Amino acid sequence: MDSSKLIDIIQDGNIVIPIYVIKKMKDLKLEFSELVLLMYLQKFGNKFLFDPGKFSNDFNITLEEIMEMIDTLSDKGFIQVDVKENDKGIMEEYVLLDGFYQRLKGVMIQDVQKEEKKKDDEDSIYTYLEQKFGRTLGSIDYEIIHAWLENNYDEELIKKAVDEAVLNGVSTLKYIDRILYEWSKKGIENVSDFEKKKGKKQDHSKEKLEEDIDLGIMDWDWFDEEE
Repeated sequence: MDSSKLIDIIQDGNIVIPIYVIKKMKDLKLEFSELVLLMYLQKFGNKFLFDPGKFSNDFNITLEEIMEMIDTLSDKGFIQVDVKENDKGIMEEYVLLDGFYQRLKGVMIQDVQKEEKKKDDEDSIYTYLEQKFGRTLGSIDYEIIHAWLENNYDEELIKKAVDEAVLNGVSTLKYIDRILYEWSKKGIENVSDFEKKKGKKQDHSKEKLEEDIDLGIMDWDWFDEEE
């Protein structure tokens, strides 16, 4: 569909597209034109008479174009066109939007589950830090932990960074944040990546590693390491 037509349809005020649904377009695997059509159709309810002529007229596009969009949404499982007998015994076609609402429900449930996991991870890391640091953390510390998870840092990798900081005698979240940042730059996204990187470094810097161990410091400096 022509993008200018989409703008005209939205500007006429007859179609409201929730911000949440727009944000979830990618998760729903929807094109914007398909989303606009779905929002147009849903104003008629969950089940309504299939009238492609009216849809075509309202969208100011050809009947062929509207049918193509309907077919695409049907193939993707968002809508269903069903034939039923009305009260007068006449067979009529109806549009059902159950598929769309089920898909949207699925995305919303995933969001809730992600938020619950993130909260559990925050609590887990918060407790881990307090145990390792031997002190109570404050609200600012909690915000930093939240930011780590918002940036998709792996929970176990965060704990590994905490361990590294403790081994180095440092008990500040800013230092841990720096470690995570440096690891991210080096492509370390989980504990497995960390172990591989550490193994390679040990293979190439065995003598230096032994000196570091003798001095009682961290096995290597993540901040000054040269690739």
